[in-house]
Amino acid sequence: MKIGARNRRDDDMDINVTSFIDILLLLLIFFMLATSFVSEGRVNVRLPDASAQANDKSMESPLQITVTAQSTYLVNDQALVNNSADALIAAINKVNEKSKDHAVLVRADAASSHQAVVTVMDVVGRLGFNSINIATVNQIDTGAASR
Repeated sequence: MKIGARNRRDDDMDINVTSFIDILLLLLIFFMLATSFVSEGRVNVRLPDASAQANDKSMESPLQITVTAQSTYLVNDQALVNNSADALIAAINKVNEKSKDHAVLVRADAASSHQAVVTVMDVVGRLGFNSINIATVNQIDTGAASR
């Protein structure tokens, strides 16, 4: 047994991970740049402000589509024959003889189905309307009143 000799195991304890970290960072950057973000054709929706001040565009009397609590449709307060998308398209084309540049106001009951509202937005988007507004109700801030 040699007293001054070092054990070979003590020399091999250092593991150099710098190259491994470099490769992982390069792979991370590669995958971040290679990821394609899917941009599907979407309906351009502008949500209305829920303030007391009226917007100037709202005075133009937009095409108004109402979705009731039973998920039935009304176009400018006229009930449709049935609740199909084709009937909605026909009613919008009949009522709207103007250009597609003016706003469409969607008034949906809070109890209506989500699918009914999405159907209205899909039909309006397919017909080429540029602006869709969703009607809201101003909520009174009860937290500030109780303080």
